[in-house]
Amino acid sequence: MIRKPIITVLGHVDAGKTKFLDAIRGTLIAEKEAGGITQHIGATEVPIEAIKNLSGGLIEKYNFDLKIPGLLFIDTPGHEAFTNLRKRGGSIADLAVLVVDIQKGLQNQTIEAIEILKSYKTPFIVVANKVDTIHGWNVVGGSISESMNHQSQDALETLDTKIYELVGQLFEKGFRAERFDRVKEMTKEIYIVPISAKQKEGLPEVLMLLAGLSQKFLEKRLSIHVQGDAKGTVLEVKEEKGLGKTIDVILYDGSLKVGEEIVLAGKNGIIKTKIRALLEPRPLDEMRSPQERFRNVSEVHAAAGVKIAAPGLDDALAGSPVLVEGSGSEREVLEEIQRVKIDTQEIGPIIRSDTLGSLEAFIKLLEDRGIKVRKADIGEVSRRDIIEADAIREKDEYMGIVFAFHTKVDEAAEKEASLRNVRIFRNDVVYRLIEEYSQWVDAEKNKERLDKLAKVTFPAQIRIIPGYVFRNSKPAIVGIEVEEGRLKNNVSLMGKNGIVGKVQAIQSDGKSMEEAKKGQEVAVSIEGAVAGKDFMESDTLYTHIPKRQIQMLKEVIDTLSSGEVELLHKIEKMEEAASQHDS
Repeated sequence: MIRKPIITVLGHVDAGKTKFLDAIRGTLIAEKEAGGITQHIGATEVPIEAIKNLSGGLIEKYNFDLKIPGLLFIDTPGHEAFTNLRKRGGSIADLAVLVVDIQKGLQNQTIEAIEILKSYKTPFIVVANKVDTIHGWNVVGGSISESMNHQSQDALETLDTKIYELVGQLFEKGFRAERFDRVKEMTKEIYIVPISAKQKEGLPEVLMLLAGLSQKFLEKRLSIHVQGDAKGTVLEVKEEKGLGKTIDVILYDGSLKVGEEIVLAGKNGIIKTKIRALLEPRPLDEMRSPQERFRNVSEVHAAAGVKIAAPGLDDALAGSPVLVEGSGSEREVLEEIQRVKIDTQEIGPIIRSDTLGSLEAFIKLLEDRGIKVRKADIGEVSRRDIIEADAIREKDEYMGIVFAFHTKVDEAAEKEASLRNVRIFRNDVVYRLIEEYSQWVDAEKNKERLDKLAKVTFPAQIRIIPGYVFRNSKPAIVGIEVEEGRLKNNVSLMGKNGIVGKVQAIQSDGKSMEEAKKGQEVAVSIEGAVAGKDFMESDTLYTHIPKRQIQMLKEVIDTLSSGEVELLHKIEKMEEAASQHDS
């Protein structure tokens, strides 16, 4: 048998994720003759009959032969929900819908969602929402293909402009994309569907594509054992009045029965417990009545969302696998905990998060950037984490840091971090967390470069201007032209026969200067030099740069002009020749 594909909905806040799901539910409930739409825990099941009823003509036009029983939409939209939809080797979400505000394009959280989808290799379509906000858009409702036939040329041109801006942004992120009716290679291009969730426009195309693409590319992945042992993942851990701690589970294989023993991951290891009750929400049209929010069922088949009430779920972890207790199930869950949690000797950051799913997603995103993780675990940041980060900092200052993703920092850790000056990066948005870290690294490296630049002697080539020897010695004061590079105070000057003296001061029009640049003519006082003996009028002098400082300059060579780089190589050869002569 094949199960319903599991579809997750992601996007930036205010892009219209919830409105999109509401629009699908509302539209399909209104299609009375199709019926059958079911509310699950954390999911909404849309039967294939309802999709055919709404998108029939389009399904025929695109030549999709639909055999799937329907679609299961995860209706807790957000990255947290998606990262918790995990199994070994990826996500249990078969497809994703990325909701984008057509007027704003890809925003921070959209980019974050794309990064996570990419790391989990989850195929997706883009829904360009709020098409009704395009100036002059004539709301028709229903099919967007039909709606586009009723728009003015101006409105269609604006739509095209917005779509192509989106195509460009997606290309920058490594994806080829196109408006759904212009896609030529469905395996290589991302579909972009313009919709209005508010006006329920474009939903037939979205449902048709999700059903058709699932059928075409995911059929093998969707085959399941309806009667076999259950496989699921914990979407959320929730406190329910009268029930205590419960887990909301998305079941993607097999079936679950009341009384069965299940195995899952907890904060302190494996949890083994017996199912006391399986709970489903009341039908959609009764959800507003708070008296009887759930109904008891004795059995659940994949794919489905269900709430499990059982003893001992206080420490249950979102993102944990849920397996029926049996041969190897305990070992499998333990391996999964050990696989996601990390404890190594790598020179890398320490990560804390609140769920297995978000922990794994964050590790993947860091590893994609070439950052190896020292330690990753569930729970609050502890004092021990700070001490370990401080030890790492001695080996690599950019790696001796702590990430607190979606979790707290305990009081002792805060104090220790302050004492040891260890950086803690904390955020509930993974994209921002990585962004803040990257900005900090860039700022620190820039500071380091500036410190280096303040300590080095820059290459300079100067010429003694004839007729401008103001004093011969103690110190010698002469007029010079900077022919290349930059001349600063307190640097030694050398000629063909070695060091002649040190620049004591630089002046122009009687005013002191810190630095003279290429092309400037200035007066300099040279301590320890005698004009007419150590150098002559029209002589060329160079800054003396010790070997160690030449190496430092090479590390910041991008701050030098091409002329300065050439001069640096010339000075390096002079320094080498001088040291060989001395030896």
